[in-house]
Amino acid sequence: MEQKVKPISTVKIRKSDDMYKVVDSLNRTLKDRDLMFGLSYDQNDKDRMVFTIYET
Repeated sequence: MEQKVKPISTVKIRKSDDMYKVVDSLNRTLKDRDLMFGLSYDQNDKDRMVFTIYET
């Protein structure tokens, strides 16, 4: 059975060295609610990151 991951919200934020800790905590805490959180660097702006919430 194939599991689909659907983005439900995306926001650009200022780059923060500790933001990955927030994303990790959200993933550990809310995985049983079929939510997943992602963080990546914005390829167009080196001072921004992209935070995404996914429904699994």
